[in-house]
Amino acid sequence: MPRRRSAPDSAGPGPEERARLLAAAQAAGLLIAPAAHPLGYGCSCDRVGCPTPAAHPVSFGWQTQASDDPAHLERWLAADPEANFVAATGITHDVLDVPGPIGRAALTRIAADAPEAGPVAITEPDRYQFFTASRAAIDEDEWWPCELDCHPETVDEHPGLRWHCRGSYVLLPPSRHMSGAAVSWFRAPVAGAAPPDPVRVLAAIAEVWEELDASEEPEEELTAG
Repeated sequence: MPRRRSAPDSAGPGPEERARLLAAAQAAGLLIAPAAHPLGYGCSCDRVGCPTPAAHPVSFGWQTQASDDPAHLERWLAADPEANFVAATGITHDVLDVPGPIGRAALTRIAADAPEAGPVAITEPDRYQFFTASRAAIDEDEWWPCELDCHPETVDEHPGLRWHCRGSYVLLPPSRHMSGAAVSWFRAPVAGAAPPDPVRVLAAIAEVWEELDASEEPEEELTAG
């Protein structure tokens, strides 16, 4: 008989705390939908060889399913108390997803200019996710897909900056990875607080990245050849 484990290495928050965190995200305007979760050594979905275990929505219609209605959340949790959740991006919020060292430095830079950086989540593998405002209806014709508009499963192809907007999503705290580690809030969303301008957050990230690249250039020159 094959060995199975009934839960990941880390149990994470209990049912009440999970429900509270998800309800708070909805209250802040995030549109959420249920996602697959760790089950034994694999994903809770029935796909053989799932390429993104515990990191994808349950339904192919997740974009229309995503909601900030508390009644929907209550129903989803009743149907599967262990479910992970995703936040659909490009509707009310975008997410700028960067490596940990860049994210930590950018937080310091943003805090120096404004008291609030907006919601920030920490996820594997050491990634910081900055939740920002999305486009307004008046800007609809000015936005188009590009290499920064990343699908969640392309982390290997986009290990640097990943801009989640239309048609994308991110795992929402307190979702659990296959390792058992949970996505967590560094700065939790607040109901009624306007998300920050993505261009301002992107500018801070770009400045930090440029400074980091500049600081590494002499070492690269010394080791070259």
